[in-house]
Amino acid sequence: MRASRLVSMLLLLQARGRMTARELAEELEVSVRTIYRDAESLHAAGIPLYGDAGPAGGYQLLDGYRTRLTGLTAEEAETLFLTGLPGPAAELGLGQVAGAAQLKVLAAMPAELRERAGRIAARFHLDAPGWYSDAEETPHLAAVAEAVWTQRALRVRYRRWREPRDVERTLYPYGLVLKAGRWYLVAGSGERIATYRVNQILDSTEGDSFDRPADFDLAAYWSSYRADFLARRQRGEAVIRLSPSGVERFPDNYAADVVKAFAESAGEPGEDGWVTGTIPMESAEHSAGELLRLGPDVEVLEPAELRARITDLVNGLSRIYAG
Repeated sequence: MRASRLVSMLLLLQARGRMTARELAEELEVSVRTIYRDAESLHAAGIPLYGDAGPAGGYQLLDGYRTRLTGLTAEEAETLFLTGLPGPAAELGLGQVAGAAQLKVLAAMPAELRERAGRIAARFHLDAPGWYSDAEETPHLAAVAEAVWTQRALRVRYRRWREPRDVERTLYPYGLVLKAGRWYLVAGSGERIATYRVNQILDSTEGDSFDRPADFDLAAYWSSYRADFLARRQRGEAVIRLSPSGVERFPDNYAADVVKAFAESAGEPGEDGWVTGTIPMESAEHSAGELLRLGPDVEVLEPAELRARITDLVNGLSRIYAG
């Protein structure tokens, strides 16, 4: 534990330069006194580490000193190669860069870690998009990524769901998110921050540089956006019955939150094996189309509006195919 902490302290100083004992203590989740002892241990081991007292003081490595030590454990090395997504990296124009970086990391590893990391890459493959959706074409993704990285505004022509369909916007790109195989741009626009599907950008022109808010947290924003999206989507509830076959097929056809809601509300199977439960409902129109995926393996009990919509759809299909 202590050896790992000493390595982490060394790498922090190498990456960030000067850091106070309190800053190091907060990063490593130890006391300031422990940092003092660790600094003495590093110095005794021959690491050119020195500290200055006072308000502007702190610990710092001697200029030009860099360690080749990675500090990676076997598990960390394996995890590192599980995070590599060649598809998204290639979409961003970083495929060759990502591959070169992995080769350099492998070359710097001890033989044992190199063999274990290579085994992970050979035996596990991550494929983010779902089965029932084709990969989106995002011709402007590279330009958007460049604008995000260089903090330059984008003048875009964007296709939205509501009328007027095609609109022009000046966006200030804060970050990109890959969700279920789809790229989303988080950007400032006027007085608000909004989310845009990158594949709906029809044209883009790079503009002037801008100052990205220093306190903007992309992960926190996306978590809040996702929670708000789910809350807005779930406008009501529907009570449904599933046949034994429907129960088996349900997890493969619906979102995790819908499957969880049904599982938590489901009662015991009836004499016919059918199970009754409750699921969130966005709208009668949307939910009817979603539930019809299960065909005769699902029955809607409530609300009446959803039953009526499914009845209309089934009657319409019957008229088409009966003729």
